[in-house]
Amino acid sequence: MTSIGGRHGEAALEPAHGASKGQRASRALDPEPASDETGGGSPRRLDHILRALPDSELAALIRRLGIRIDTQKRIDAPSQVARALVGIPDVRDPSRLQASSRELLHRIAEAGGALVVPTLPSGLEPLVARGVVYARKIDEGIELVLPTAFLVQLKSWESEDPRALRALLSQASFETVSAVAAHYLGRPATPPIALSLEAAWETLCDTARLQSEVERLAPVERRLLEAIEAVGGEVDTQELLDLEREPMRLRGATGITASRRGAGFALERRAFLIPIHPNRHVIPTEIANIVGAERRKAREARRAQIRSFVLEEDHAPRRARFAPDPGMLALGLAYAVREPGSDVRPGVGTPRSLLVRLAQRFGRDVEMVALSAAVSRAIGLWEPSAASAATPPGSLAVHELGRVLFDTWRRGGAWDEARPEREVLRAASEGRESSPIGALREMVIDALQELGEGRWVPWASLRGYLAADDRIGGVERLLRRWGDRTSNEAPEVLEITRRIALESLPALGIIDLGGDDLDDGPALRLTPRGRAMLAGTSPSFDPSPSHFVETQILQIAPSARIAHVLALVPFAEITRIGDKVDLLLAPSSIARALSAGLESDALRARIEAVAKLPEGISQMLIQASVVIGRASFVPAAGFLWVEDAEIRELLRTRRPASELFIDPSPPSGLLLAPDVDLERLVRRCRALGVEVECDGNLLRARSVTPMPSSQEAPSRAPSTSRGRSRTPAPRTTRS
Repeated sequence: MTSIGGRHGEAALEPAHGASKGQRASRALDPEPASDETGGGSPRRLDHILRALPDSELAALIRRLGIRIDTQKRIDAPSQVARALVGIPDVRDPSRLQASSRELLHRIAEAGGALVVPTLPSGLEPLVARGVVYARKIDEGIELVLPTAFLVQLKSWESEDPRALRALLSQASFETVSAVAAHYLGRPATPPIALSLEAAWETLCDTARLQSEVERLAPVERRLLEAIEAVGGEVDTQELLDLEREPMRLRGATGITASRRGAGFALERRAFLIPIHPNRHVIPTEIANIVGAERRKAREARRAQIRSFVLEEDHAPRRARFAPDPGMLALGLAYAVREPGSDVRPGVGTPRSLLVRLAQRFGRDVEMVALSAAVSRAIGLWEPSAASAATPPGSLAVHELGRVLFDTWRRGGAWDEARPEREVLRAASEGRESSPIGALREMVIDALQELGEGRWVPWASLRGYLAADDRIGGVERLLRRWGDRTSNEAPEVLEITRRIALESLPALGIIDLGGDDLDDGPALRLTPRGRAMLAGTSPSFDPSPSHFVETQILQIAPSARIAHVLALVPFAEITRIGDKVDLLLAPSSIARALSAGLESDALRARIEAVAKLPEGISQMLIQASVVIGRASFVPAAGFLWVEDAEIRELLRTRRPASELFIDPSPPSGLLLAPDVDLERLVRRCRALGVEVECDGNLLRARSVTPMPSSQEAPSRAPSTSRGRSRTPAPRTTRS
C-alpha cells in the first residue's frame, strides 16, 4: 500500500511495499493535503509525489524497480525516478496487467485521478509495486491517487467518451502533445513528454480555468472554434483550411497538411482542437460543451412552434409500457454469467447465443439484454473484481447502478446505434472508431427535456423537432465520412435518433412508451427516474432492505450492495428479474457449496450481509456445520474380494503378493495399492496358487515373469565331455 506522510511536511504518498499487507492496511496516515508552498505544484504531479516520500521508501522503490540513479546529473533522484516510471509499458498498454488491476486503474482514471475507497481493493498490489498508484488515508477512507503523468498516457477504454480530452490526448502525435505541453509550460517541452503534460492537464481538467482560457481566445480563433462545433465538432484538413481562410495548401503523402501557423495551430497547441491521423481535427467534448453553450440556448426560439403544439394538447395514450429499472437486469446478467457454462472472453463481443439464452431465461427482448450486457461489461460489472466491496462497481448500491449505466451509454464507447451490430466490441479492434453518436444522443435528450418534461410526446412531433435542429446537417456529413472510413453503411440520421429514443432510452429506464406502434410511432414520456438523472439529482428508490419472501426466496432490494449480492453466486440461483431480483437458496445448492469447501460460517455471513437469515435456512446451516465423526481417505487402485480368510491371510502376508495390498484392509477383502495394475495382480496371485475372477470370468496373465538368473543353471543340459560347449536353455521372455 502507499500512504501519506512526507519528510517536507506535505502530504506524501509513500509506497510501503516492503511492509506486510496487514501493516500497510493499518498504518496511521496523515490526511492533510499537499501544500504548494513546500513543494510548489499539484500533489498529483509524479515528481512532487516522489519528493514527498520518506528517504527509505524512495530507496525501496528504486531498489524494487532496479532504477539507476546518476549522481552526476543536475536533476535530483526523485526526478530521475519519475522519468524512469513514466517509461513503464504497463501504463501505456494496460492489457499487460491482470484484470483486477486493469479495472482498478480505469476506475481511478474515471474519477479524475483520485478515487476514495473504504478498504484496500483487489488488484492494488501490482500497481503499488510498479509505483503507478499511491494511496493516502483520509476521513472518508483511503484515497487512491493516479499521478497525472500516468493518467494522460492511458489508452481509451469502453466506458470512456472517445472524444473526451484525455482520450484524444492519449492518442495524439508527439508533435501535438509537445506543442500543448510547451504552451502551458511557457517554455519548450522536454522528454519524457508525459511529465511535461502535467502542467497542461492542471488547466485542462479544471472547468473554470478551461472556460477562462476559451474566453481569452482571439476573435478569429473563437469564430473558427464555433464554426467547427456547429458542423459536428469534427472537420478534415481541407475544411479546416477553408474555415480559417488559409490560402496556403501543403500537400504530403496523406493529402493536404495543416500549416503550423494560423488560428488552427493556435487552437491545437491549447488542446482545443486535436488532430487525429491522418487528416481529421476533433474538438474535445469538454471544449464543445463550453463553446456551444450559447448556441444551445439560441435554439429555444427556433423550435418554439413545435413545443407549443406539444404543450397545448394532451397526448396521453390508452396503454403504456413503463420502463423498468435497468440496474436490476444488469445485476441479474452479471449474476448469470458467473454461473458455469457462460464463456465470455475479454476484448471480444458477447456471444450472441449467450444473449439469446439470457433473453429467453429472463423474458426480455434480445436487444435490451444486449445493450445491458455491453454497458455492464464496460463498467466492469462482469469482471471478478466486481465481487469486491472496496471499489466500484462492487461498492455501489443496486439503485446507483442505473445512473452509472446511463452515463456509460451516454459517453458512447460501448454501444453505438449507428452500427449494424450495436455492441462496439463486436467490431474488429481496428474498426472500433467512434461514430458521431454523441451529438445525436445529446440532440434527443435535449429535445425530450424541452418537450417531454412530465408529459407525453408523440414520436412524430419529436422527430420533426429533431429535423429542425441546425446540427443535423453537420452530423449527417460526419456520419457519411465515418461510414466510409470504417466500411459501415451509415443509416439515416433520423433512423439513428429513432433507435436512441425508442430502443436504447427505454432499455435504460429513461423513457416510457405508450400507445400502438403504428406508422407515426408511439408516444414517449420521461420517467421520474429519467428526469432525475437528466437534472443531475439522485432518483428516488425503495429504502426497504432485502428480505426473504418465502423460506428459500431472497428478494434483492435496491439498497443492497452489488458485491454482497454477487457473493451469493456459489449457492443461490437467480429465478426472476422484475422491479427486484429474486434468488433461490435451495438446500441442494447450499449442500453443494458446503461440499465444495465453503464453510458454513462464511456462507451464513454472505447471506446476512444481504438480508436477515430466516429460521429454516439458519437451522439447515447449523445442521450442516455439525461434525459427528471424521473419516480418512486412502487412495486405492481397486478391491480384491476374498471370502476365505486363510487365502486372504496368505495373500496379505506372503511375498511377492503382500506388497500389492494396503494394510490394514477392510474385512472380506484386500485393498490394492494405488500403483498396482490388474496384470501384475493376476500374475502374483497365480504364483501363490490363487486365481482371480472378474464378473464370473477367470483372468489370465498376458505375460510371464522372467526367471531370476539364479534359477537358470538347473535347466541347462549336463555336458558329456570337457571340450563340448554348453548350450544354455532358452529363457522365457515377455510376450
